[in-house]
Amino acid sequence: MSVRVLLPNAFQKHTNGEKEIKSDAANLPALIEDIETHFPALKTHLRDETGNVRRFINFYVNEEDIRFLGNEKYSFQDGDEVLVIPSIAGGCDTLRRPTLRCCSYCGREECICY
Repeated sequence: MSVRVLLPNAFQKHTNGEKEIKSDAANLPALIEDIETHFPALKTHLRDETGNVRRFINFYVNEEDIRFLGNEKYSFQDGDEVLVIPSIAGGCDTLRRPTLRCCSYCGREECICY
């Protein structure tokens, strides 16, 4: 069984420009581990300090939000296409705190995304 995983442009600086991988993962937790094995630099962008998937990282299976398919309980099917979509939004109030560098990518004031 194999699934095709499409990675966003925002991740490509951590994937040496690779846009996709093939994975034999059976479910979302195994897929995340597989992605992190291929691209260790993505771990801090996929998971928070407690090891949970960051709240702004979304996974779509065949264009359907995995949360509506059972999330971690969903079993991938052969040929599934998985999109990894980071929600990128926000910004900083640099007028009140001009020295603050806020990252819209990970949401931290001090980060390794730059």
